[in-house]
Amino acid sequence: MNSIERWAEQARYDIETARTMQESGRYLYVVFCCQQAVEKAMKALVVQKTGDFPPRLHNLPRLADIAGVGLDPVREAFVGELSGYYIQTRYPEEIESLSNALDRDTAAETLRRTEEVTQWLLSMLK
Repeated sequence: MNSIERWAEQARYDIETARTMQESGRYLYVVFCCQQAVEKAMKALVVQKTGDFPPRLHNLPRLADIAGVGLDPVREAFVGELSGYYIQTRYPEEIESLSNALDRDTAAETLRRTEEVTQWLLSMLK
């Protein structure tokens, strides 16, 4: 398995983990795994484009730029929102407020949109 395939496989794994977290009611981890899935799909595209290890950053719009992925305004807004979940799920002072803002429907919609974006990104892999 090459590096591109490993990143893609990790993206799929994170989607599956997000589904499991949705079923168990752990909505904070749903959105975190969603962010991770899109990040890893984009990193697969970065490796495909550059042939190099992707940068160690979590800003999804920036990764899209590096990967050469043109995001329409709707997808751009969504991946920007997902980028925020990376930060908010990493710092204790942010976790409580994010947890309070998440519910079953919000997490489910984030997961649905993430599945669509991730599938779209992975479809660009050769």
